[in-house]
Amino acid sequence: MLALKNIDLRNDPAAHEYVKDEVVDVAFARADGEVMSREGPNHFRTGDAVITGSTGDRWSVTRDRFDPKYDPVEQVKAGEDGPYRAKRIPVLAKQIHEPFTIERVAGGDLLTGVAGDWVMQYAPGDYGLVERARFERVYRLNAASGS
Repeated sequence: MLALKNIDLRNDPAAHEYVKDEVVDVAFARADGEVMSREGPNHFRTGDAVITGSTGDRWSVTRDRFDPKYDPVEQVKAGEDGPYRAKRIPVLAKQIHEPFTIERVAGGDLLTGVAGDWVMQYAPGDYGLVERARFERVYRLNAASGS
């Protein structure tokens, strides 16, 4: 199995910018814990966002990363449980054509993907993994980037 470490998609010609188009359901953690995503464990701390996506997938996002990436919708106030829309923030993504692993951050949760899944780079050293079917449903090529 391919173990991805210290990758940087900024100079990878096979990587492109994508934006997420999705409304998710959010519950803010009232205690430390773990949610099991399809790709592996996601540990969270009190106050972090535990997210259920439109495809039923679940994952966690630290509060400091959540607030700049999601806006509350309907009658929800920022910081309250409920629906949130992903902001159209470009993220680098690359499809991987063999089984692989990657840590969310150095020394963090280890995620495991299968051939065809996508590795996401939110910032240097900050990664995610998205199953192929989910990626195709919620991510769009960022037209503004010219990619």
